[in-house]
Amino acid sequence: MSSSFTPDKQTRSILAGIDTEYGFTIEGRDVTNQADDSMAFVRHSPDEGLLMWDYQSENPRRDMRGFQVNHLTFDAQDAEFDGGRSRPPAAEERSDRALPNGARFYNDHGHPEYATPESWSLADLVAHEQLGDQVVLNAARALSQKLNREVQVYKNNTDFHGASWGTHESYLTPRKHEFNDLARAIIPMLIARQVLTGAGKVGSESKGPVKFQITQRADFFVEPMNVETLSRRPVFNTRDEPHADSSKWRRLHVISGDSNMHPGCTRRKVGLVKLALILLDQDRVPQWEIPDPVTSFQLVSRDAVGEGRVELEARSWTTPRQILESYCDAADHAEIADPEILELLSETRTLLEARHSNPDNFWPHVDWAAKLWLLNQFADSEGQWEQSAMQALDLQYHLLDREDGLYYGLSSAGLLCGNDVHPSAHGLPPNGSRAVARAAFIQNFPEQIETLSWGQIRLKSGESITLDPSLWYEQGLLDVESIEELTRRLSQ
Repeated sequence: MSSSFTPDKQTRSILAGIDTEYGFTIEGRDVTNQADDSMAFVRHSPDEGLLMWDYQSENPRRDMRGFQVNHLTFDAQDAEFDGGRSRPPAAEERSDRALPNGARFYNDHGHPEYATPESWSLADLVAHEQLGDQVVLNAARALSQKLNREVQVYKNNTDFHGASWGTHESYLTPRKHEFNDLARAIIPMLIARQVLTGAGKVGSESKGPVKFQITQRADFFVEPMNVETLSRRPVFNTRDEPHADSSKWRRLHVISGDSNMHPGCTRRKVGLVKLALILLDQDRVPQWEIPDPVTSFQLVSRDAVGEGRVELEARSWTTPRQILESYCDAADHAEIADPEILELLSETRTLLEARHSNPDNFWPHVDWAAKLWLLNQFADSEGQWEQSAMQALDLQYHLLDREDGLYYGLSSAGLLCGNDVHPSAHGLPPNGSRAVARAAFIQNFPEQIETLSWGQIRLKSGESITLDPSLWYEQGLLDVESIEELTRRLSQ
């Protein structure tokens, strides 16, 4: 269940990207040092890149519902650790690196974060998301050598001590879609998709006892929707920061997904949201009224054995499987040109059927199920499920060190399916996306760049180039020999 599809102008569907925050530990250091350590982590990256980023167009306080909040809420733990700390200027604190493939690597609230370049295809996006793991691991090794201390990196979303960090998805959608229609199309999918995309988690930190959950993020949602990301986290994030012409575009900012070790889960979680957006564009979205998305999300997460329960109006309920199948059924009557999405429909139906009827054809494709299978093997060998020991193994599943990480152990043993990744990310930005233009400047004319962002490049000559996300950018731009020719071709 994998794809090496490369899009062209005819089959592209929705531009998407993933921002992943990583957890890390440094031998002899603790959480009180984390903010400074994360800056050092990013700064020690040995990978090439420009130390710059333009924040002028960024406004995370703007809400899709037509207003702007005065301020964003900080996590209480972060605020406590920052108390009395002398904070450097924002640009210095973020320590941004714009990478040669069009990606961005920076410090975000005490976590190194890798933001993929925008991608049309799921295959390209997954390849660049996996490349981010290597960028982060390279930085960790460089910092470890500098400090002469062990540095370990985890691609997960919780430390089992009450802290959570995110992996955020971005989808560029037309401004024509009304907010309420967008929310109705996406919220049921976010709740339901976790059964095919969750990373899994031992226990709970805030919502009462449970042996095992499907997702790592469920414990930390407290509101159905809002613009926040660090506190009062919502199932549906309403940030309206398109990184493009705001009269034409919205950026759907999804914060409720898990960080995935399994590339198949990464591809699936993005593909399912793309499916919902395609159905919205064709007015074919299934109608599900879910009065309490937070509770329903958590009920699904806490039912790794059954089908899960999503509460509806009038004391009725449904299951994630029924919701996902309704989107697949709607797609049967839609016009879908993207072969990756067509492949995803078949895969979704197959996995939903296999989950209970043939678990051995399910768990090798899904992070949470593979983790649970592995933990059960340990528990059987020890004769008991001991929560603290299982949490330690849970963390080790997400360890990026290929020698010690349990995910990589399963993978190298040939026990996982659909975890192969095509190699296009190495040295090349995603085909057709505006990341090609950004990469062309970074690779060939770095000394002539004043600053850059997702949607714009400012040159030292005073010229400003706007990168329209809806255009198709040929890979040949990477081979242009003069900056004059590059800017001319981009202005056509």
